[in-house]
Amino acid sequence: MTDTFSGLGLSSKVADAVAEAGYTKPTEIQAQAIPHLLQKKDLIGIAQTGTGKTASFVLPMLTLLENGRARARMPRTLILEPTRELAAQVAENFEKYGKNHRLTMALIIGGVSFEDQNKKLDRGVDVLIATPGRLLDQIERGKIMLNGVEILVIDEADRMLDMGFIDDIEKIVHRLPPRRQTMLFSATMDGQIEKLTKKFLRDPVHVQVSRTASTADTIDQKLVKVSTKPDEKRAALRDRIRASEGLTNAIIFCNRKRDVATLARSLARHGFAAGALHGDMDQKSRMETLDAFKTDKLTLLVASDVAARGLDIPAVSHVFNFDVPVHAEDYVHRIGRIGRAGRSGVAYTFVSSADTKHLDAILSLIQKPIEWLEVEAKPSRAAKADAKAEEGSEAKPSRGRRRNTKQAPVEAVAATPDVAAEGEVPAPAPKTARQKAEEAESRRPAKSESRRRRPAEDESPAGGEGPFGDAGPIPAFLLRPARIS
Repeated sequence: MTDTFSGLGLSSKVADAVAEAGYTKPTEIQAQAIPHLLQKKDLIGIAQTGTGKTASFVLPMLTLLENGRARARMPRTLILEPTRELAAQVAENFEKYGKNHRLTMALIIGGVSFEDQNKKLDRGVDVLIATPGRLLDQIERGKIMLNGVEILVIDEADRMLDMGFIDDIEKIVHRLPPRRQTMLFSATMDGQIEKLTKKFLRDPVHVQVSRTASTADTIDQKLVKVSTKPDEKRAALRDRIRASEGLTNAIIFCNRKRDVATLARSLARHGFAAGALHGDMDQKSRMETLDAFKTDKLTLLVASDVAARGLDIPAVSHVFNFDVPVHAEDYVHRIGRIGRAGRSGVAYTFVSSADTKHLDAILSLIQKPIEWLEVEAKPSRAAKADAKAEEGSEAKPSRGRRRNTKQAPVEAVAATPDVAAEGEVPAPAPKTARQKAEEAESRRPAKSESRRRRPAEDESPAGGEGPFGDAGPIPAFLLRPARIS
C-alpha cells in the first residue's frame, strides 16, 4: 500500500488538485480501493464513516472521465445518494478535486427547480449525482436516458435500504447498460447488502478496512443518566454543554423530527447559537443551516438522522445523542461526525430508564464498553431554574377544557381589635337583641302557607311570579268555582 497519492496511479490533474487541497497521504480505504477502480473493476467498499470513502471513488472517476465526451441527456456516470445533503457534499468534492478538468456535473435532488436541472441535462453532463426519487421523476419526464452510463456508484448502501429505496434502485439499475463498472460503498455489511452485490455487481473486489460497525478509537464515548421528563432532560443537556471543555461546535441528535425543532427553539431561548436540521425543511433552509454551522455562525446543530450519514463537517468537537438511537447502527454513524481523519472528539449519550434495550443493542454491536460519566446526572441549580422557567413559558391549558376563572366568594370579616392566630378563625361578635328578634321572625312560617293547596303543573308555584306578580299567595276565595245564577 502506497503512502502517497502520486503512487496510486491517478492522473496528474487529479494529483495536483489533491495536493492543492492539502492532502498528501491517502486513507486506508483510498489506498486499497483506488488502484482497483482505475483498472475498471467492480468493487464493494466497507468502511466506517469518516474514513474518506467519497474521495476513494471521486478521484479515480475523475481520472477515468478525462477521455470521452458527454451527450445531451445521457450522463456518463451516475452516483446515487440517500439524502440531498450527501448528494450536495459529493458535488462539492467533484468541484474541489475536478478544478483542473472541464467536466460537467448535474445535481438531481428534491427541493431544486426542475427547470435549472433540465438546462444542465440538455447540454450534457459527465457526472450525474442524484437521489433515487428525483432521478426517477426526471426519467419518467423523459429528461434523462441512462443507456450511456459507464460508471455506477451506490453510496451508503445500508442507508439506502433503511430508507426504503431498494425498489427505486432496482428500477434505475435495470435501465443501465449491462457493461458498466459498479461500485458499492457501505458502512455495514449484512444479508441484504450481499443480495444487492450479487444482483448488481460482477466479480467485485471486496475491500474492508475496519470491522463492521466499529467506532474510532479517537472518540471519547460517555453515557449520561437522565430523567424521562422532557424539561429535566433538556436542562441536563444544557448543563452538560456548559460543562464540556474544548467545545467548539457540536451536533445534537434526536430520534424524531418534531423533537429537533422543539429542542433547537429551547436552546435558542436559553442563549445558545443553535439551529435545526431535519427532513421536513425545504432544501434552501437545510443548506443555509448547514452553511451557517460550517462557518461557525451556529455552534449547535440539532438534527435528525438525516444528518448522521456522510456529512463532511471537519471541525465538529462534540456529539450529543439527546435520544438513544433506535437502530444500533445509527449510533456508529452519529458519533462518526467526530473523530474524522484521525481527529479526536467527545460523544455523550443521554440514557433514561426507558432506553435500556437500545443501549444494550449498541454495546453488542460495537463490542466495547462505554463509560458512565456519572452514577446519577443531576442538573445544576442554574439548569433547574432554566427548566422551571421554560416549563412555565410553555404551559398551556389542556384542549377541550376551559380555565376556571370564577373565584370562590370571599367572606368579609369585620375588623376587631384582637388579631387571630395563624390558621384560626376569629370568633363571631355577640348578637344584639334586635338581631335575635329579626332571626326569629324570619324563621316563622307564613300564616297562609299551611292552608295552601299544591298547585297544578301548569300553575305558577305559590309565592312565585303569578298573575298578581310577586305579591304573595293567591287568595283562596279566588280559586273557588264561580256560581252562575
